[in-house]
Amino acid sequence: MLSAAQYQPPRWLRNPHLQSMLASSGVRLRHGQRLLASSGAVTRELILDGGDGVRLQAWHSRLPGNAPVGLALLLHGWEGSAESSYMRMTAARMLERGFDVVRLNFRDHGNTHHLNPGIFHSCRIGEVVQAAGDVASRFPGLPLVAAGYSLGGNFVLRLALHAPAAGVPLRHVAAVCPVLDPALTMDSIERGPAMYDWYFRRKWTGSLRRKRELFPELADCDDAVLKLDIRALTGWLVQRHTAFATLQDYFDGYSIAGQRLSALQVPADILMARDDPVIPFTTFRHWRLPAHARLEIARWGGHCGFIENLRGDGFSERWVAQRLSAAVGMERAAQAMAVPVGS
Repeated sequence: MLSAAQYQPPRWLRNPHLQSMLASSGVRLRHGQRLLASSGAVTRELILDGGDGVRLQAWHSRLPGNAPVGLALLLHGWEGSAESSYMRMTAARMLERGFDVVRLNFRDHGNTHHLNPGIFHSCRIGEVVQAAGDVASRFPGLPLVAAGYSLGGNFVLRLALHAPAAGVPLRHVAAVCPVLDPALTMDSIERGPAMYDWYFRRKWTGSLRRKRELFPELADCDDAVLKLDIRALTGWLVQRHTAFATLQDYFDGYSIAGQRLSALQVPADILMARDDPVIPFTTFRHWRLPAHARLEIARWGGHCGFIENLRGDGFSERWVAQRLSAAVGMERAAQAMAVPVGS
């Protein structure tokens, strides 16, 4: 079983900012495309029910002629998409292990801005839980597991928290570098190298421009708003497009820090990097998790990097696939042992 201690990148890959930048590089994107294409999987679009008229796009991949052992639902990070390199690479790893895979696009991510009039924000967990239930109902015979990266890691842990009450038969989750305390993450982006603020603001304002073009009634999203810094732009979002009174209330609405996951019933594996420049180590030093939520901390990796070599191979994608497949394998073995002899 892979462990965080086994991630030992070459010395030239031990800089956290290099890891974080390479994670979304063209090299990684092309490598993910090649891995998924070479798997031989057939992929089709799904439009999932997010409840209250919300529609979310997903991509279902399966190997022709394969009897799948389970179904893996994958969640991307903020301003990523179902086509992000880590999503494709994780999908390829899960397909190798006999799973069907569903890669979900959050609202307003990928090419989905037209599907819903309301703007995406990080407290829209209800529609993701509903969509996960829709996925489970479409593939009722398959054990459902899920994984997420960065904000997707935050979403997947909240999905696991809400799944039992919502009737979603989620068996196990894995999260890589999940956002724990959004307020501290905002501080890290503002105080860190300018490239992080530039990257996220460029991606987000591009998304908002596209939303405005599709829904002209979003007149409050004018060019002056789009020139705001990332904190002020988030404040505009909270005031105009959420029910939260303050920015801190909004951050608290999707924080999973402290004891917020203490009621978690679904087993979880969590991988984080000590040198993550976006999720401060102090954020999870005082995290309180139940016994069946296992946290592993690697010395290196940056933010959702964990890159192993020049090809862009990722340790975290292999780690996720191994943890999720092991969970389903142990469950199947336990069920087999429980069947009476001669039945």
